[in-house]
Amino acid sequence: MTRPLTIVMPIYDGVTQLDFTGPHQFLVRVPDATIVVASMEAQPVNSHGLVFSQLTDLQGVASCDVLCVPGGSGCYQALENDRFLEQIRRLGAMATYITSVCTGSLILGAAGLLSGRKAACHWAWRDLLPLFDAIPDAGRVVRDGNIITGGGVTAGIDFALTLIEELRGIEVAQAIQLGLEYAPAPPFEAGRPDLAPPAVLATVTQGMAVAMAENRRRVEVVAAKRR
Repeated sequence: MTRPLTIVMPIYDGVTQLDFTGPHQFLVRVPDATIVVASMEAQPVNSHGLVFSQLTDLQGVASCDVLCVPGGSGCYQALENDRFLEQIRRLGAMATYITSVCTGSLILGAAGLLSGRKAACHWAWRDLLPLFDAIPDAGRVVRDGNIITGGGVTAGIDFALTLIEELRGIEVAQAIQLGLEYAPAPPFEAGRPDLAPPAVLATVTQGMAVAMAENRRRVEVVAAKRR
């Protein structure tokens, strides 16, 4: 007999939908698990032209076994929101597992949940983690005690399977993987900076340069308030 679990996924405007819908698709198949997608005041959330509604009020969630925070371009506004961070801090203090995907680890860091702990993040923003006393790790899925974090966006599926194995065992994880036919075979080996052709890497990093500089400034301001 498995113990029922509650997995809470807090979302916010500008979240990258695949950061949570990827893991969500896998986690909803976990036996005896309830997945709660929540926002502040249960407000609808905009994600690059998609709108997610009928959400749970994050402030009304009493507790959870797993806290899973997704990332996205809106994470910087989210980590500047003291009320939102307070809910992340509150739920993280009670959760058995504290988890994230992509830049969701920056939100965990801003909430004070990653101090001295290893964490993954999207490669472009990973170097911001030390601003919250976290230890950046280039792994696709990184575990440090009860903290499990996934790298950028698509790493969320690998993260979800790792989490499912932890929660319900390898056979359950493999059965869900098979049911969803997750057998990645990308047409290009360009998914990491060390694999991408130099010209492609240069184009992407140049295109992100302005946002990277501005987001670093915003994160530095938030981190300074914690000291």
